[in-house]
Amino acid sequence: MTVDPASDYSVHPETAFGNAYVDRVYEKLAPVYDLVFGKLLQPGRVAAVARMGLQPGMNVLEVGVGTGINLPLYPPESQVVGIDLSSSMLEKARERVARKRLSHVRLCEMDAARLTFADDSFDVVYAPYVISVVPDPGRVAREMRRVCRTGGTILILNHFRSASPLLASVERAIAPVTAHVGFRSDLDLVDVLSEARLQPCAIEKVNVPKIWSLVACTKN
Repeated sequence: MTVDPASDYSVHPETAFGNAYVDRVYEKLAPVYDLVFGKLLQPGRVAAVARMGLQPGMNVLEVGVGTGINLPLYPPESQVVGIDLSSSMLEKARERVARKRLSHVRLCEMDAARLTFADDSFDVVYAPYVISVVPDPGRVAREMRRVCRTGGTILILNHFRSASPLLASVERAIAPVTAHVGFRSDLDLVDVLSEARLQPCAIEKVNVPKIWSLVACTKN
């Protein structure tokens, strides 16, 4: 699988992480995403849905629904909206919704940084493995907070820069390489949350190896 080259991340991060570039990357990934990232990242997905504590009638926004690999995990008594910028990924998600008969799921093509939903629209807003691939992570986190109701839950499942100085130095060093596949290896969790005025109420390490974090926040 080949991916179009991007400009050097250290010089042109906005080029490496522009919407058009990320869309091209995920157009390439769509046919193989489930095979490559399915089982590897599934424990984090299961933990995230369990953390939601969904009750009948609660509504969920999944930001970056991708191929819809999370969708069968939601109870049918919930109402789920999944959004993604990639039409190729959404096509796979729609196939899954039809195949699994997930009548409680609605899918929309939408930019996570410019959500068209009203303020306080959702009980849970969830971003699985997406915050490090968007052009402006802070803006996406702010939008997630905006559309979440007061007292609702915001969940971010992602890899963030390690607290270990040694590992963090490695993540910074490889950032120009990972940028070419639309992924920030050195994204800082504190920066993302502070931009959105969010405080974590729980951080759980998930998957194997445990280099991914499930971050739960409550909108106050």
